[in-house]
Amino acid sequence: MKWQWRLFWGVGLILLWLLCSGVAWAGPVSQDPLSQRLAQYPHWQGKPPVQPARGDLIYPDWFAGNWQVTTTLVDLQAPLAPEKVTPGFESNRQFLNQPVAFRVRFVQAPVQSWLTAIVPQKGIVSDRAFNGTSLAKAYLGEQAVRAVKVDPRNPNRQITLLKNNRQLVSTVTDRATAAPTADQFLSSEFFRQEFRGAPQIYFNEVENTTAYTYHPDAEQPTQPAITADQVTAVYLSPQDPDYFKTLASDHPFAEPRPVALYRYHLEFFKLATSDESNEAATR
Repeated sequence: MKWQWRLFWGVGLILLWLLCSGVAWAGPVSQDPLSQRLAQYPHWQGKPPVQPARGDLIYPDWFAGNWQVTTTLVDLQAPLAPEKVTPGFESNRQFLNQPVAFRVRFVQAPVQSWLTAIVPQKGIVSDRAFNGTSLAKAYLGEQAVRAVKVDPRNPNRQITLLKNNRQLVSTVTDRATAAPTADQFLSSEFFRQEFRGAPQIYFNEVENTTAYTYHPDAEQPTQPAITADQVTAVYLSPQDPDYFKTLASDHPFAEPRPVALYRYHLEFFKLATSDESNEAATR
């Protein structure tokens, strides 16, 4: 189980936030900082400009429906090695250039919920529990994942239950988005992770910055209708005794540098109606 715990720490559930966390979709912008940040990879010295998280993620309409997703780890970096390397970093090399496939779905936001009184929302949202379970099982195996649950009082808090009473509690804290064109959507999210069930509780912080591109002219089943460039950065939590070693300078307000970087290429293939019906029938 030790190898699965390290893998779980490093890759499997980090990717989960592509599909399960929440941000608000911003309007078109030019020279947006998220595009600039991705262009600067892997030279990330601090965090992007973000704001406190509110509400659920509203995706562009072209996300609606059921999808087969293929994600491929194309690069990984340990910027502070050998002084500091995350526990799962080396074991994650096994996924380099190895496609991983899973199914996801995006649906209309519920018309009524407790959240609408605070942040009125409508549009396309991720089915967070379904997508999180699908992705976690694709990386960790069917038997390793018990369930993925979303807090009904807070869509930004999620719990992944594993075998042997192990858990990952993830809470989205900050976000930023941009939509440079009608066929592009960018998001950056920060979330706090708490790993429970190991001999010692472990905390870290994760950034997930993604640029999605819609390809409306994709007509063949072998052509992805959506592609994405995604970078996941792992930061030490302030509770970590090595946290101050990651700061970019001695300035009291210096930002931390990431201790691990993972870059992915994603492809979304729209499922045919018959595939969606068969999937529904098996649930």
